[in-house]
Amino acid sequence: MLCQFSFSNFRSYRDETTFDFQAAALSEFKDSLLKTEKGNDILPAGVIYGPNGGGKSNLLAALGCVISLVSAPVFELGKNHTRFIVQQKIPCIPYLFDKDSQNEPSRFQLFFRIGDYEYRYYIVLLRDEINEETLYRRKLGASRTARIFERSLKGISLGPILGSKNINTKVNVKMPLLSFLAINYSIPVITDVISWFEKCIIRNYANPLADQQILLSDDQFSKKQFLTMMNDMGIAITGYRFDQQSNEFYLQRTLHDTLYELPFSSESDGTRKLFAALPVILLALKEGRLVIVDELDAKLHPKLLRYVIRLFTNPEINRNGAQLLFTSHDMSTMKNSIFRRDEIWFAALNSDNSSEVYSLSELRKENNDPINNTAAYDKQYLEGRYGADPYLRNMLSWEV
Repeated sequence: MLCQFSFSNFRSYRDETTFDFQAAALSEFKDSLLKTEKGNDILPAGVIYGPNGGGKSNLLAALGCVISLVSAPVFELGKNHTRFIVQQKIPCIPYLFDKDSQNEPSRFQLFFRIGDYEYRYYIVLLRDEINEETLYRRKLGASRTARIFERSLKGISLGPILGSKNINTKVNVKMPLLSFLAINYSIPVITDVISWFEKCIIRNYANPLADQQILLSDDQFSKKQFLTMMNDMGIAITGYRFDQQSNEFYLQRTLHDTLYELPFSSESDGTRKLFAALPVILLALKEGRLVIVDELDAKLHPKLLRYVIRLFTNPEINRNGAQLLFTSHDMSTMKNSIFRRDEIWFAALNSDNSSEVYSLSELRKENNDPINNTAAYDKQYLEGRYGADPYLRNMLSWEV
């Protein structure tokens, strides 16, 4: 489970920025939280709203940059430890609107949980070279943190867990030490951490190619579950098959006891997206993975988007700690009946043309009281009360 992600000097973000999956002390939807015996509660979902160019996609790109940086070398050498869904490598580009930032490193830090431990991974990049990299872990409920490794320009220092393993510390400056260890050694703690990174799923459904990346299981139970969910969402198909000669899927429908097939390329945009996205979501729910999706609402009816969100926020369905982080423009889901206040985030440019993010639970009214959980979030957002002004009011006042 991802607990917290911080970064600075990446694309439209200059200053340190933190996205937090740790649940705030709120009264709503307590049953939906991901709970552990000794750790604090974690959110199953998070959504980022905001105007075009405000930084929504760049926040996901920052997280994707670290994940792809660590997992790509392992996958490319065929050393991955879990089922890996290929993702595009995201380059590390600094904030370019001031001269100092252009020549300064980008910093990334993740807190995540695996079993009884919480890990902290920190990495600093400058022109594709790694200046610093550290990995620590702490047992949930304990105060003491154990060092696994530390890396700086001066060299590499190994903690007690690795110190007795006779490990080569001569690592290419462009290769994460975490990746190097996972490729060359069989060390349980490193295997656990690299597997967590490999399980993260990154998708951008603004890219039409995403609909062509289809992951379907041959397992009959998984196939039945997939077809049931497609039908629950209003896509009435009774089966599918893949044709090797045409290299295309065919979706099957039964009408009056007659089976009909339609090529996948002839289906609607929304059907193609669901057909491609739902198997990934089912895999995440089954294995407790983190799913990161840019523009999840693209081509989806609002009711279908709500259905997907509730797969993660329903504890009877999400039994393995899966998480969903996505961006959206769909105001119909910005509701107190769908999200907790700490699950709703906003991204917008500040006066220095740098992006900022903040959650709805952090906002205060004029009397310094928090936003009520009974408020009409979508209406207040469109009125500009939450700061990430969607400029709708300005557009309505334009003269033709």
